[in-house]
Amino acid sequence: MTAGSVGALLQAAAARLSDAGIDTARLDARVLMTHALGVDAGWLIGHRDDVLEDAGAAAFEALVARRQAREPLAYITGEREFWSLAFKVSPATLIPRPDTETLVDAVLARVDPQADGLRVLDLGTGSGCLLLAILSECPGAEGIGVDVSEAAMEVAAENARRLGFDGRATFRCGSWFEPLPADMRFDVIVANPPYITTDEMAGLQPEIADFEPWSALEAGADGLDAYREILSGVTARLRPGGLFAGEIGETQGPAAAALAQAEGLLDVAVVDDMAGRARCILGRAEASGGGAGK
Repeated sequence: MTAGSVGALLQAAAARLSDAGIDTARLDARVLMTHALGVDAGWLIGHRDDVLEDAGAAAFEALVARRQAREPLAYITGEREFWSLAFKVSPATLIPRPDTETLVDAVLARVDPQADGLRVLDLGTGSGCLLLAILSECPGAEGIGVDVSEAAMEVAAENARRLGFDGRATFRCGSWFEPLPADMRFDVIVANPPYITTDEMAGLQPEIADFEPWSALEAGADGLDAYREILSGVTARLRPGGLFAGEIGETQGPAAAALAQAEGLLDVAVVDDMAGRARCILGRAEASGGGAGK
């Protein structure tokens, strides 16, 4: 891409991205331009006739080529907003999605955000978005994020530092409950585990199939393999009356609810997202017995 006006370069980039099958081509071109130049979106409006010299045009071209190859926009910019917070993301983490905010809403509707000593566990924390979003609304809470990927855990820890929650959030590397002391209990356990079926993996968009970590996506023939592992240990890790909340696929509500009930969770419910699709499964531990644990 040679030097040209901001407007002309944006138009050419949008056409290329549209030809590549990207529905948000014009928006993506603008985001890439602001990222390449280190400006905000408002700058573009008043500078469409400005001419970008070769260096600026080349930087923009490099980003457009990556998006044209269907690399996710969030991986190119290195950031994604979730719950009005800016999260660093990398190819080691799933990209936070607006639908997942349904889970945060569901948790906050069922706990006292002002309670002191609330302890939260985030299984498969990835970027840390679930844990840190909950901590942002619960000033007296603290939490632990667990992820099997060391690279993802490092991203989550950096997000905690960047957002000012490093004093209340810690991260441990391991599979589900494995890195935690056996007697550690929580008031809230959240999870966005793999839940895509093996057959569904073949039909994913290139942005997901070619770039996001498969280990955080695929979960067997019915998409519930990870849930079988998590739910088999969840009641032993909840304090009395503690809440479990996990994201599920839109067709998995009945099967996931049956698994949760079979593992001893009470008041099991499926919550829909804003589009009316099943999005998360909720359940509580018994309100008495078991002790508070650590």
